[in-house]
Amino acid sequence: MTNYEVLLSQTARRQMADLPPEIQERVKEKLKELKISPYKAGPKMDIKKLKGPKRFYYRLRIDDHRAIYVIDGNRVLVAKILPRDKAYDWID
Repeated sequence: MTNYEVLLSQTARRQMADLPPEIQERVKEKLKELKISPYKAGPKMDIKKLKGPKRFYYRLRIDDHRAIYVIDGNRVLVAKILPRDKAYDWID
């Protein structure tokens, strides 16, 4: 089984730092699970591959937030961590 390395962009780090501490912990828990399987949803993971101009990106639902990421070999590169209402504006 391949383990993936999860890396956050500077933007994602800043966005994470702006979140309340309890949400930060929840995001960290979910991002750790991406190390095992960043491609498909599971019982605890709501993952979707995006369509349209951002078709190489995936979306991970974390309560009312979304982590937007791309998979590059054995690395998961998290581009953004946004509230749900702003995440889909960025995607369009």
